[in-house]
Parts: sequence; structure tokens; C-alpha cells
Amino acid sequence: MDHHHHPENDDCYTGLAVNSGVAQPPSVNPYLTKRRRKPLPSAGEMVEGILKGDVTMLSRAVTLVESLSADHQALAQEVIEKCLPYSGDSRRIGITGVPGAGKSTSIDVFGLHVLRSGGKLAVLAIDPSSERTKGSILGDKTRMEKLSTHPGAFIRPSPSAGSLGGVARKTRETIVLCEAAGYNNIFVETVGVGQSETAVHSMVDFFLLIQLAGTGDELQGIKRGIMEMADGIVINKADGDNIQRANLAATQFKSALRLFPTPASGWSPEVLTYSGYYELGIAEVWDMIDRYFEFVTANGYFEAKRAEQSRYWMYETINERLHRHFYNDPRVKEMLAEGEQLVLDRRRTSFAAAKSVLDDYFHRKG
Repeated sequence: MDHHHHPENDDCYTGLAVNSGVAQPPSVNPYLTKRRRKPLPSAGEMVEGILKGDVTMLSRAVTLVESLSADHQALAQEVIEKCLPYSGDSRRIGITGVPGAGKSTSIDVFGLHVLRSGGKLAVLAIDPSSERTKGSILGDKTRMEKLSTHPGAFIRPSPSAGSLGGVARKTRETIVLCEAAGYNNIFVETVGVGQSETAVHSMVDFFLLIQLAGTGDELQGIKRGIMEMADGIVINKADGDNIQRANLAATQFKSALRLFPTPASGWSPEVLTYSGYYELGIAEVWDMIDRYFEFVTANGYFEAKRAEQSRYWMYETINERLHRHFYNDPRVKEMLAEGEQLVLDRRRTSFAAAKSVLDDYFHRKG
């Protein structure tokens, strides 16, 4: 019997119908090209969904804000504009800390504490290094175990598109959308390095710095600028045999803060200890934040700061658009390359080279 003989074709099986084998489908889905993506909802539909608190609509709108496509940007701006009257009614809290300070665990327990007292929470991030590292907060999202499954929380990693200015502007716009969707607590987190704190500071009401005790050089590891921005410093891992060290670090920070001038808010930053892991001292941290909001609402600083931030973002947006328009101009690109070479060859001064590019640009746009 040759190996091609199929036993199922034997006479004794004549009553059975044998189907020929199933043809293998092509490796490329033939419907792929025919399938249209769901058309984008209109600005009106999006806003309606957002105001109802529809998370899918909110996510789609945030994706539009982060998109680089001009059409998406136009639609996103329309949605933001329509959401603006419904935004602003929230507490915006910036959270920073050196890597390893236990930020994710802390955000998880702070977040739950906030959600227990009613309301909703959005956790956004500004991480300009996410281009290179592909986003540390995506890893963090899984470490915020409780929040990532909580129905009252919306977690969004950093938009990875481009410059810090661009990332910050997109986060600022996302805040407006989240507030319109009823998220009355916004956490904006950043890695405690580099310029991103300044960006976060320009969009939050309260800035919380998370520190670790027991490294021996607490004050060395943190930049003075970040210390000056902090409205509250909290020292994590004040548990077990680390409590004494945490208290010592708190004393050091308190004395360091005395050397700084009183901030414009008139509020003297407080230093507290807590344990994110064991959830100790969380309520006290939140009481401090409550006291801060009462204080700055009473003295008018809260409103003044928000107004100043809005003004700042108006100019930031103008600067960014002008910058992009200039550098994306094909003729400018050409002239810059030539000018740069002349400067490098010392055949032209930097000022003359810059002037000729700008003169040409203004002349064409004039």
C-alpha cells in the first residue's frame, strides 16, 4: 500500500462523506484593505460623550490631542474649546520624586485615599525621556495595581511626541478634557530629574515632592530648584527600623526650607513622613494638602496662580507654533544648512548668518 493511500477512502467506509482538506487562508487578511476605520466622531459628539463621563470618548479625545496630524489637531482644539467652560473644577496636584522614591506605590495609595472620599481621579504623566526609554509610566501603570483597575481612575501615560514643550502642552490640554469628564482630582507625575518639573509646576495647584530617607545625602540628591517649587515634601518608607532615619531626614529638610524665602503663596511648605507600602500617614499627607487649598483659596492665590498659568500657556503655544513654522519651512532648512557651513568655515559671523535667514523668511511671509 503506497503512503498516498488514505484508509478513509476504503470501501468499508463508503457510507461516510469525506471532505477535501480546508484550503489555507492567505497570510494577509484579504479584508484588511476593505475595512474602513470607524469614522471619527464629530466634535459635538465627543464633547457630549465627555460631559457624560464616557471614558471611551475621553480616551479618543486625548488620543486626538496627542496626534501629530493637522486634521486631528484641529478637531482636538474644537473639542477642548467646547470643554473649557466645564473644566477647572478640580485639584491639580503635581507629584515628583527621584527614581526609586516609591512614586507609583505612593500614587496608588494617595489615589485610593482620594477616591474613598468620593470623586474621580485622573493620573497623567510628563516624561520627556519616554522617547528614549519608551515611557517609564507604562511600567508604572502596572505597578499602580489598585488604581489601574479602579472604575473611578483614568491613567494616561506621557504623550511621547517630541519636545518637552509639546508634551507639556498636550498634558495641559488633557487636564481640561479630564475635568470636563468629571475628574475632580488630577495627578500630574514626573520623574524628578531635568526640566520636566518646571513644566508640571506650570499646570498644577500643589506640588508634592516625594523623598527617601536613609541614603545619607538627602539634600544632595535633590536640586535646589525643585525644593523651591515644592508646597509639601513627604518622606516615604517611614516604617520599621527606618522610622528614625525618616524623622531625621524630615528635620534636615525643615531646616533647609527655612533658608528659602517664603513662596508667593504665603504658604510655608510642610515636611511629613509616611509609608506608601504599609499605608501609614497617608491621611495626614492629605490633610496637609486640604489645609493648603483652604489657605490659598482664602488669600486669593489659587485664582491668581491659575490665571497666570493660563496666560503662560497662551504664550507657550504661540512660541511653539512660530518655532515649528520657521524650522519646518523648506527654504529655511536650505538656508540654515548653507549658513551653518559658512559660520563653521569662518567665512561669516553667526549674527550675519542668522540675519540673512530671518530677513529672507520675514520678507517671504511679509
